[in-house]
Amino acid sequence: MSSAPANSANAPTPPLSATPIGKVYLIGAGPGAADLITVRGARLLALADVVLHDALVTEEMLELCPQAVKISVGKRSGQRSTAQQVINERLIECAHQYRMVVRLKGGDPMLFGRADEELRALDSQNIPYEIVPGITAALAAASSAQRPLTKRGIARSVSLFTSSTAPDEPTEFIMPNGDTLVQYMGGREATATAQRLLSLGYARTTPVVVVENCSRDNERILDLELGTLEQGLTQCSGPVLVMIGEALANRG
Repeated sequence: MSSAPANSANAPTPPLSATPIGKVYLIGAGPGAADLITVRGARLLALADVVLHDALVTEEMLELCPQAVKISVGKRSGQRSTAQQVINERLIECAHQYRMVVRLKGGDPMLFGRADEELRALDSQNIPYEIVPGITAALAAASSAQRPLTKRGIARSVSLFTSSTAPDEPTEFIMPNGDTLVQYMGGREATATAQRLLSLGYARTTPVVVVENCSRDNERILDLELGTLEQGLTQCSGPVLVMIGEALANRG
């Protein structure tokens, strides 16, 4: 088994071995901080032969698997990134070469993580897999901001959404219902989101909490109102999560 480093999805593909097909683990890395991964996720990382990881997975997280070959297959909104089809192919190739393959995804694999596409690819080749959940950004951001997403008598439902679409998907977007709205990857869409909600009758004073770089050393939390959100979030450059609703009002 080769231990040569592979740090890019464009690295040469090694020849497939005749050994039995390995197992793929889709593991949620959590929101960013290395100690917010689950115990099971950390244990499996420490045993992995190869780790295909997202762009938002931190170096501290990758230190949990020093023995593994690491392959970056990052996808970042608005930036050049690895095509999903290429990621699927790399997963299949690695399963033929390695006994234990980890696909390390930011947050939780089953929420805005393109898990369905990767699982379909693995199913098509009869490659066994297991999914290990992670802390999704909405829950981590609520904890960082110390604002519950639900509140008795005020908010009993939460809608998680993103307005990001694939190139071949329709761009028309319908705002979800929910007492509290949480928008993933909401930095570039902040103005459009605020305008949509205002047009639906939301008050300009509706509380908004923005969390940038959730759980990391450079985390930043902004307390805004919907009217202010309409001006955009040009001051934010890292991953942004936008939480909207009366449950997020400052307790002070």
